[in-house]
Amino acid sequence: MTAQHAVVPHEDWTEARKALLAREKEFSRQREALARERRDLPWEEVAKDYVFDGPDGKLTLPGLFGGCSQLVVYHFMFPPEWDAGCPHCSFWADSFNGAPVHLRARDVSFAAVSRAPIGKIAAYKQRMGWSFPWVSAGETDFNYDFGVAFSSGQVASRAPVYNYGSEPGFEDREGISVFARDERGRVFHTYSTYARGIDMMNGAYQFLDLVPKGRDEPADGDPQFWVRRRDEYGA
Repeated sequence: MTAQHAVVPHEDWTEARKALLAREKEFSRQREALARERRDLPWEEVAKDYVFDGPDGKLTLPGLFGGCSQLVVYHFMFPPEWDAGCPHCSFWADSFNGAPVHLRARDVSFAAVSRAPIGKIAAYKQRMGWSFPWVSAGETDFNYDFGVAFSSGQVASRAPVYNYGSEPGFEDREGISVFARDERGRVFHTYSTYARGIDMMNGAYQFLDLVPKGRDEPADGDPQFWVRRRDEYGA
C-alpha cells in the first residue's frame, strides 16, 4: 500500500492537506445548499390510513410521530418469509441505536419499518441488540406505496419502479422516507431516497472513506460482498 503513495516531508504534507481542505469546505457548502433544496421540496398529503404492528400493539402512521412533528422512516429489507433481516440493512442499522434520542430533541421521531411480522422483527432486534423503534407493515400497503416493495411480476419484468426509474431486482428494497405532521394532524410525505441515497446514514462507511484503502469494494458485481451481520464475521 505504501508504494502507491508519495511519502513527503511534513511541510509538503501540510500544503497538500490544506489544498484538499479548500475542496472539502466547498463540498460542505454544496452539501448544505443541497440540503436546503431538499427541505424546500413540495409536500404530498398522505390520505391513506396505515396501521402497523408494534411490540406493544397497533400503531397508526401518526402514532409513529410520538408527539413530534417530523418522522424519519428507514425501510428495512425484511420480507415475511425471511427469518432474519437483510445483512446489508443490518450494516446500516448498526448506526441507528443512539440516534432517536438526539433526533427527538430536534422534534424528529425515528422508526424502522419492515414487512416481516412483528414476532420475527422482535426476535431479530433482540439478537442484534438494537433498541430503536421498529414496526411491521406486513398487513398494509405502506412499503408498496412508498417504493420499497414490489410484486413478483414487477421484479420479473424488470419494471423501472424503484428509485424513480430503476428496476427493483428484489421484492423488498431499502430506502428512507420522511414525513411531517401539521397542527391539524394531517400527515405529509416530504422526501424519500433509495439505493445510494441512504449512503450517508451508514456510520461505518463514513469512517472507511477516511482511510487509505477507502471502502475497498469492486466497481462491478457485488460491491458489498464482504458485508455480514455483525455477529457473523469470522463464522
